[in-house]
Amino acid sequence: MSRIRASRVGEQIKKELSYVLQQEMKDPRIGFVTVTAVEMSGDLQQAKVFISVYGDDEQKKQTLEGLEKAKGFLRSEVGRRIQLRHTPELVFKFDSSIEHGNQISKLLEEVNKDDEQ
Repeated sequence: MSRIRASRVGEQIKKELSYVLQQEMKDPRIGFVTVTAVEMSGDLQQAKVFISVYGDDEQKKQTLEGLEKAKGFLRSEVGRRIQLRHTPELVFKFDSSIEHGNQISKLLEEVNKDDEQ
């Protein structure tokens, strides 16, 4: 399978999954979730869904539990919306790049303050 096709399918899954999470999910465990990226396997059988969750560690844990519980619903909704012959298995992973970016920004601010003094 071409990487270009896998990339296009991943972007479509990201778009549809983001919509379903924001508009159709009613599970109170699922907080403010952002789908940051989707990586497809070469055979389009698995989609690694990278998410960012606003909140503390407990909120992140509850959100992941809610997503795991709703995995079947999410998979069927995504499959129905993008009309793939075989809907890929969804694997949710935390994307910590935003947190790392915030930590780096704080460190840079501290360094700049120290340089000014």
